[in-house]
Amino acid sequence: MASNHKKAEPLHKLLLVLFVIAYIFSAISPLDRLAWIGQMTPALLLVFLLVMSYRKFRFSTFVYVMAFLHALLLVYGAHFTYSHNPLFNQWKEQFAWERNYFDRVGHFAQGFVPAFLAKEFLLRGGYVRKGKLLTLIVILGCLGFSAAYELSEFALVKIMGVPAEAVMGMQGDAFDSLWDMIWALIGAILAVFGFGSFHDSQMKKMGDGHGLSD
Repeated sequence: MASNHKKAEPLHKLLLVLFVIAYIFSAISPLDRLAWIGQMTPALLLVFLLVMSYRKFRFSTFVYVMAFLHALLLVYGAHFTYSHNPLFNQWKEQFAWERNYFDRVGHFAQGFVPAFLAKEFLLRGGYVRKGKLLTLIVILGCLGFSAAYELSEFALVKIMGVPAEAVMGMQGDAFDSLWDMIWALIGAILAVFGFGSFHDSQMKKMGDGHGLSD
């Protein structure tokens, strides 16, 4: 397992502080408090896991930046809800869209960013060597994560009685959950094949060398 017990990088600290500031602003008068809680939870879990694992497994700065941008997207979406994002509402009217497409961006990121996290953890942690098997595991893992997220929303509505509009942004689309998973899959594929070489170069800068050779 790759580890790094050096002091925290200044940029990493800055990203954490900026997230906390964004979290505070997001918490001020959100459009729907219940929806905010549900949609903010993934961002909090992401940051919590990265902070708790920081001493035992330090990701590349590239991954922390991508995770930070993903967290910002989540807190921004939580404040307005995924169905009523003001920017996408404006585009909806301008381009005569049938729905607010911010949730599609969110689910694209749900596959795009976790793909970097999974790849780096598996590769630098020495669990899987670089190759086709790693690619398959990362892509299917991201798709499985997206499916689990959709099932968690279903459980909140059906088992706990949470109002559907508070956790699901279907906007009248019966296939919304399927589209969410498709966009997460697209995001994971783009991360692996479109940014794979760049990510590899960032991992090599970490200097541990675990599984990075072809």
